[in-house]
Amino acid sequence: MIEEVLTRYAHEGGDAHALLAEVVSELRPQRFEQADRAAHMILALCRVLDKHAESRAALRQALLSLLAERRPVSLYVDAGILPSHGFSSELWRRIGHKLLPEAADFSYLRHVFANIFSHRKDEHWVSAVPEQTWLELLHALRFDEQDVTDLRQLARDELREAVLVLSYRISAAGLEPELIRNHPELEDYDSPFISQNIEVLRYLKASAAETDQRQVLVMLDQCKQVIAGVRRTASRDGTSISLTALLQRLSQQIERQELLLEILSRLRGDQGCREALPVMLNLFRTLVSAECHKNDVRRHWRENVELLALRVTDNASRTGEHYITETRSEYFQLMRSAMGAGCIIAVMAMLKILAAGKHLPPLTEAIVFSLNYGLGFVLIHMLHFTVATKQPAMTAAAIAASISESGGRAKEMDGLVDLIAQTVRSQLAAIFGNVALAIPVAMLIAGLWLMLSGTSFVTVEKSGKLLSEINPFTSGAVIYAGIAGVCLFLSGLIAGYHDNMAAYDKIPQRLRALGWLSRLLGQTRLDRMAGYIENNLGAIAGNFYFGCLLGGMAGLGVLLGLPIDIRHIAFSSAFFGFSLVGLEFALGAKLLLVTLLGLALIGLTNLLVSFSLAIYVAMRSRKVTFMHWRMLLRTLVKRVLTHPAQFLLPPRS
Repeated sequence: MIEEVLTRYAHEGGDAHALLAEVVSELRPQRFEQADRAAHMILALCRVLDKHAESRAALRQALLSLLAERRPVSLYVDAGILPSHGFSSELWRRIGHKLLPEAADFSYLRHVFANIFSHRKDEHWVSAVPEQTWLELLHALRFDEQDVTDLRQLARDELREAVLVLSYRISAAGLEPELIRNHPELEDYDSPFISQNIEVLRYLKASAAETDQRQVLVMLDQCKQVIAGVRRTASRDGTSISLTALLQRLSQQIERQELLLEILSRLRGDQGCREALPVMLNLFRTLVSAECHKNDVRRHWRENVELLALRVTDNASRTGEHYITETRSEYFQLMRSAMGAGCIIAVMAMLKILAAGKHLPPLTEAIVFSLNYGLGFVLIHMLHFTVATKQPAMTAAAIAASISESGGRAKEMDGLVDLIAQTVRSQLAAIFGNVALAIPVAMLIAGLWLMLSGTSFVTVEKSGKLLSEINPFTSGAVIYAGIAGVCLFLSGLIAGYHDNMAAYDKIPQRLRALGWLSRLLGQTRLDRMAGYIENNLGAIAGNFYFGCLLGGMAGLGVLLGLPIDIRHIAFSSAFFGFSLVGLEFALGAKLLLVTLLGLALIGLTNLLVSFSLAIYVAMRSRKVTFMHWRMLLRTLVKRVLTHPAQFLLPPRS
């Protein structure tokens, strides 16, 4: 069939675009995983080209005419490279083009290329066909034959133009104020982004005998070192979506420039096209992959958010280290801290019951609940107390950081298992501290209320309702605990985001520069306040928004008409304490066991959901592989079986 197509084109002529579209259609397997069939068809095409000079000339002429006459520069410099119009604009462009494809202009090679490789999974079979098979096809076309000399020169000129355009774009990106702000040395010394453009111009003007591309590559390597330095600075001083996108685009442009320069350099050599074919094949595969994913919303989101998530989880992991204890003194200190939080949570639960008794309108009630929870959690943080369920979102990032740094080495995996053991026992200590004080303090409050007012703080009916909400069999307590776990996870991201924002936007320094605030507080107090915000903005924001998420979830359910609510282990424990006094401790054994089971399931679900989501995001941001996890799980199971006590209590020394 391919032979008929080539013979018809050789004798009758036609559109080169149509010819190549037909050829690729014949090569494309019916199922994209059938790479063997595609490789077989390519080898059959090679035999046709070797046997029939007319067919070879027709296909070669069509290919070179597209490369020389269909404005290929945009394909070389844009395909697979993040555009400069920003993350949000590109996201909406991709969504729009998925819903309504853009109009094709076949005077541009990029649109021709997209039409030829029009199937979403063309990337799979193109990359699965062995490199040697593709090279046999390129050799069979015999680009060094004399009948296409002019087209070869035009195609080479277009390649030179692409190198020049990319060089100018790299120079412009290197002058972005955001990049200079994060790497001030660019103002003090000759910028490699400008120098590479000077070297590219010199290289393109020179003849093959006078110079090569090595000096350009040196400048591009210096550009990559600047990008790496900015990323290191960002891990310490924070980042933004625009800076993340700028660094990613620059990295992609430099990589593409190196590829184009390699092709151009080989085309200048004595062997001509033959030496350049392997690099051309690399470019071809890259462009096919780029066109297949040009409207891929998920890939765009993942590529941009992963780096930003790394910065956010870096801040969270540094916070998470404070929730992990090593020694017994730290262990019991954490337990005492959690007990302090349990006392305040009992008071917050009391205020929630009082507010619920007012039967306020849903929106007003949601605002009151949110302020109660949010301000209460902020107070807990300011008093240096610990809420147990706040730990997983923070400690997961610290564990993922350790997994990434271990690199899968067995010795370091042992140290990582030590970290997990420390995390587990710290978590158990914090839960015990919260629950151990939340229940008795709630009982004490209810008892004092009864003594002072002569009425029960919660009636028998209200006590039964509170206990029924904890019952895992007759209510959605476990599902609602999962929703609370999602809120916990989001609060961890919010905390990391605000820590990143405080560092990147230099919030403390800007506060110190406020003249009216300095006059109001005095410079000493202002410095102390700015320092506190620098170290605690993320924690304060995370705690407040966590409270708002918990308080507003039931109101959201009312507005949407959906059964949405939350269950939190510490608050459920406090409600259990109030119910005990309300029922005058007249609980049957069955009800008591069911309630305790409900509390255990609520706490377990809170922790598992928040930890699972947090560890997933932290892993994705650090590109932790399945191999790391498999080795970690093997080591972890072995430690649990041999030394289970390590996961309950720290060693004496």
